[in-house]
Amino acid sequence: MSYKNIKLFCVTDKPLVKLENTNLILAGVGKDNFNSKYIDTSSKINIFNKEEYYSELTFHYWYWKNLLNSEDCEWIGFCQKRRFWINKDSVNININYQNINEHLLKSVDKSWENFNSILCDPINVSGAKKMKLIKRGWRNIISNPNLLFGKDKETINIHFDMHHGYGNLSKAIRLIDKQDREEFEKYVNKFNIYHPHIMFIAKPEIVEKWFSTLFPWLERCEEIFGFKNLKGYETKRIYAYLAERYLSFWFKKYAKFKTSPWVFIDN
Repeated sequence: MSYKNIKLFCVTDKPLVKLENTNLILAGVGKDNFNSKYIDTSSKINIFNKEEYYSELTFHYWYWKNLLNSEDCEWIGFCQKRRFWINKDSVNININYQNINEHLLKSVDKSWENFNSILCDPINVSGAKKMKLIKRGWRNIISNPNLLFGKDKETINIHFDMHHGYGNLSKAIRLIDKQDREEFEKYVNKFNIYHPHIMFIAKPEIVEKWFSTLFPWLERCEEIFGFKNLKGYETKRIYAYLAERYLSFWFKKYAKFKTSPWVFIDN
C-alpha cells in the first residue's frame, strides 16, 4: 500500500504480525527473527551491534545512511512498537491491535500546511513524591533544597539525574555542537516538559539536518559512557534517552513544528 505524500516507519524489536498489512513500514531491530516484510537493519551501513544501547535509533541511523537521500515523499515519520501516530478524530476512541488500522495516520493533515515537523504532545516530568525525590535525587536536593517545596523545580536535567545517572546529561551536553551547547544546557535546567519517545514526522530536509546533528554527538558521547558499564533501565539505553531530550530542544530551535496525537497500545 503506497501513500506518496508521507511514509511512516515503525521500529520494533519483536515481530508485529497484526501490523504487517497496514500502511506502516516495519523495521526490525534486536535479536529476534524478522521476515521479509521488515527492513533488515543489520544490512548495508548500520550500527546494529549497538542496538541494545541505541534502541530505535538503530533504525534511524540505518535510514539516514541508506534510504533518506533516495526518498521522494513530502513527509517522513517514525514511531515504535506500542506507540503509533493516529488520526486527530481518533483521540477519544479505545484503540487496540484489533481496530488500530482504522485509526492509524495515513495521510498528511491539512493543519500541517505551515509547518515542517510534527512531534508528540509533551510530557511533564515534575511532581515526583518527596520520598522518591529523596531516594533518587538526594544529590540534587543537597545543592538545591527548594526541590522539596515546589513541583515546578524538577527540571528535565534533574529528572535525568534521578533516572538515568547523576550528572550524565550534563556530561553529554559538554560534547554537543558549540552553537547549541549553552542554550541546551539552559533549556534542560529551566523547563520540566519535553516531547517523548523519539517520535517525529518531518520534511526530508529537516530529517537530514536532525540526524546529521544527532548521531555525531552521540558518537562523541560514546567516548564518555562507552557500553561496558551500561546496565538496566537506568543507563543501558542512555543514547536513546539523550536523543529524546535533545530532540525537543532541537526541533524547537531549528524547525517549525506542531504536535499530533498518538496512542500507546500494550502487548
